[in-house]
Amino acid sequence: MRSLVGLIAVVVAASLYLYSLSLYLPPAPQRRSHATSETAESEQPTDSSEEPGRLKFPSDLEELRKLAELLQFYKTEHTGYVLLLFCSAYLYKQSFAIPGSSFLNILAGAIFGPYEGLLLACVLTTVGSTMCYLLSQAFGKHYIVNLFPDKVSMLQRKVEENQDCLFFFLLFLRFFPMTPNWFLNMSAPIVNIPITFFFCSVFIGLLPYNFICVQTGVMLSEVSSLDDLFSWERLLQLLAVACMALLPGALIRHYSQRHLKLDVHSQNGLITNKKVQ
Repeated sequence: MRSLVGLIAVVVAASLYLYSLSLYLPPAPQRRSHATSETAESEQPTDSSEEPGRLKFPSDLEELRKLAELLQFYKTEHTGYVLLLFCSAYLYKQSFAIPGSSFLNILAGAIFGPYEGLLLACVLTTVGSTMCYLLSQAFGKHYIVNLFPDKVSMLQRKVEENQDCLFFFLLFLRFFPMTPNWFLNMSAPIVNIPITFFFCSVFIGLLPYNFICVQTGVMLSEVSSLDDLFSWERLLQLLAVACMALLPGALIRHYSQRHLKLDVHSQNGLITNKKVQ
């Protein structure tokens, strides 16, 4: 009971912090356009009245595009605030295993560009997953075992079987997830996965996924029509993204077939008893 109260207190405190941060909206920067001053004056009150209502987690691509445009607008003069807000929202989602991190990865590419966006997404994914690990270790062990007894016991068995190459086993789980990432984050301390192995495997293992999402965000921010989307330059970029994302997974899969004790099929998130020879 004490652990449940502690977890609720952490969630409430984090939610209040994020809500208060979203309410603190700095003054909107001046739009630089060639429109007349009369037009600008008529547009500014509308923008300032609508902007606070738009600060919410995106649930589809249309909301994502609107939020990206808003934050890009604010980033011109309030980079620190946009960075703090983005990092806080990302860590909130990752720490409490809330779905939708892919939208935030895409948003990172749209706002911060391909290089800063990728670095930011990788760091925040790793830190957020580690915070989820620590929250589970402190408050959630008993509840997770009770809710998912079969999955936890199966993961425990596979971790024990691959103790000699545990880090590569964790990388395999990230590249080819046999269980959802949120479950792996929460169950890792229960099955005695060292936090150092966990931290590094998240950073490296989710790099291709983050790379694809960030590049998607970069392309969405640059594309203004279907002609732009199907240009030769864009198609070559998509091909390069696909190759970069598939290469690490192919190498890990080749290694796993030789060294790891893995199962070929999984049903309903549970691993069967067929072994890779």
